[in-house]
Amino acid sequence: MSEIIKKYQDIITLIKSNIENNHNTKFPNIIAVSKTFKLEKILPLIDYGHNDYGENKVQEAIEKWTLIKEKKPNIKLHLIGKLQTNKVKFAIKIFDYIHSLDSIKLAKKIADEEKKQNRKTQLFIQVNIGNEDQKSGVDLKNLTELYSYCKELDLNVIGLMCIPPFEEDSEKYFKEMKILNKKLNLSKLSMGMSSDYLKAIENSATHVRIGSNIFGSRN
Repeated sequence: MSEIIKKYQDIITLIKSNIENNHNTKFPNIIAVSKTFKLEKILPLIDYGHNDYGENKVQEAIEKWTLIKEKKPNIKLHLIGKLQTNKVKFAIKIFDYIHSLDSIKLAKKIADEEKKQNRKTQLFIQVNIGNEDQKSGVDLKNLTELYSYCKELDLNVIGLMCIPPFEEDSEKYFKEMKILNKKLNLSKLSMGMSSDYLKAIENSATHVRIGSNIFGSRN
């Protein structure tokens, strides 16, 4: 058994154990963050049957995943990085989920491209939950307006996404995101990474993004 599969199985076991201790939580979608890793490193996990993968650059995703997705239609690709408007038409072609919708301008561009390509993408609105200048995401004060606009455009917004400040305890932000998601009556919540995914799951995360704990450190 490869080291990657062993690490993956250990994560599954850990999540199941955590869920048994917290009866209100459900098993989440694990997004294996494959960004920067070459395909040969990811193939053991694909062959094992895992289907959800996260990339943060559109061009890298196209080069890496186009042929694999044709051969294995069950694979779902998640864009977890910032999406520039000039890359939207390419992103809609390759990605099944976009976790970084954060502006009215981007929402309009996605809606236009979905119509042109006759394709619906599942979307998360990224919230700048820590109010950090350097982070992407919609400010809290503009969240309701953006979500309402997305509904007008008939975009398939399924939930919210956040990346809490790295140097702070993420749990308080996860709790806040859980409340925001409930207020908007959304069913999915994308939050939690290798360092804090168990805390995220305890706060109703339905999608967690795990990279280094599966594939090892990036060079």
